[in-house]
Amino acid sequence: MELTVLDSTDTQASGCSSSGCGSTDDQLAHLPDEIRDKVYNHPCYSEQAHHYFARMHVAVAPACNIQCHYCNRKYDCSNESRPGVVSELLTPDQAVKKTLAVAANIPQMTVLGIAGPGDPLANPERTFATFRMLSEQAPDIKLCVSTNGLALPESVDELAKHNIDHVTITINAVDPDVGAKIYPWIFWENKRIKGREAAAILIEQQQKGLQMLTERGILVKVNSVMIPGVNDEHLKEVSRIVKSKGAFLHNVMPLISEAEHGTFFGLMGQRGPEPEELQNLQDACAGDMNMMRHCRQCRADAVGLLGEDRGEEFTLDKIEAMEIDYEAAMVRRAEVHRSIEAELNQHAQAKPAAPTDIDPDARPVLMAIASQGGGVINQHFGHAHEFLIYEASPAGVRFISHRKTDNYCEGGDTCGDGESVLSRTIGTLSGCEAVLCSKIGYEPWDMLEAAGIKPNGEHAMERIEDAVAAVYREMWEAGALSAVDEQLVVA
Repeated sequence: MELTVLDSTDTQASGCSSSGCGSTDDQLAHLPDEIRDKVYNHPCYSEQAHHYFARMHVAVAPACNIQCHYCNRKYDCSNESRPGVVSELLTPDQAVKKTLAVAANIPQMTVLGIAGPGDPLANPERTFATFRMLSEQAPDIKLCVSTNGLALPESVDELAKHNIDHVTITINAVDPDVGAKIYPWIFWENKRIKGREAAAILIEQQQKGLQMLTERGILVKVNSVMIPGVNDEHLKEVSRIVKSKGAFLHNVMPLISEAEHGTFFGLMGQRGPEPEELQNLQDACAGDMNMMRHCRQCRADAVGLLGEDRGEEFTLDKIEAMEIDYEAAMVRRAEVHRSIEAELNQHAQAKPAAPTDIDPDARPVLMAIASQGGGVINQHFGHAHEFLIYEASPAGVRFISHRKTDNYCEGGDTCGDGESVLSRTIGTLSGCEAVLCSKIGYEPWDMLEAAGIKPNGEHAMERIEDAVAAVYREMWEAGALSAVDEQLVVA
């Protein structure tokens, strides 16, 4: 059976039709060219694009009109990576200046989003002033907004006016009884409303806004936070309904539940989902909705590729000290984008290593990948802050998720606090049977093998999908992919 590469979001990984880029996903073939062009270089809407293109968020929206039990907005907190966290709150003028500086220094940056730290549409003056200036001064940058949806219907015309093609709505429930367990209150028509009534109003506004956006041809991504025992089973219905209203993509994210973040759920001991639970729910929703699986739950001032944050390089004081030739920088941006598009086109036409004799009943295998971007295996095991998780099966190779970890290696001959960090990293990779990286030391090699995870440094600088397919074939040839777990066979 041929092993093909399945698109990792179940929908994305397109190329730009206008510039000749191809598509690696037949599910995009039916889309109009203008839709594919909106998607191919948007790192949040395309799993393939997130290996190549960068995004940034500007924190211009401090106020929020709802309270969520999983949210605690903090300021001046540079060491946390989660929604609602920022180090600097910006004015619209400062946000534009920062955007231009980032665009000049990170030429692969294609997307500017406003996602907080509150709700952008609860701060309409600041949000739309920023968009207005950026539309004039940086027309090549895609503009996006993320919202809870409460103020969305009244803002749709203004969003369309500023050519905002991508809107994310966080929808955690379509049943007010479920929503009441997530949202303690909303601020609506100059009143604070609580309980089921608040949830019902929010849900109605979200659904109305979603439909208004899709009717105008604006791409909508729906974010949902998976909260075990609260809305996990209900999210299947959420996925079905938002798809029926025209949503383009569904992103089911795990609850961030650590108590140190100070959220209500965290302090009350509400657990987050295990990786397997999250994957199972995403797979269940995928029957009704195209799924995003590469979300990093970014800070409200994140800068760079998904999975990295270069925000500390672009604080206001550092921007003031920069001398930037913007004209030369824009030429450089165009060159970089053409180079990426050519690479995407080349990858779209390439075929991965493809075993033709694998039993269709062979079991799937999870593999962890150390990568710094570019869609290739190009990172030392000890330097990884996260691992990309891919699944190989007779049906193909698909991206599953990412798992964050602490890098234990500080470079040279010394490595962090050694065994304790390494043990946590290996625990993070539970369920994986192989780790593919550019290099790996003797100590982690031995500990990975002891944990039943095969380390592999033989595919450095290869495309991830090709390498995963090749290792899967090697496992098949070694007789390690029996569909029956021999340990469960009763004599």
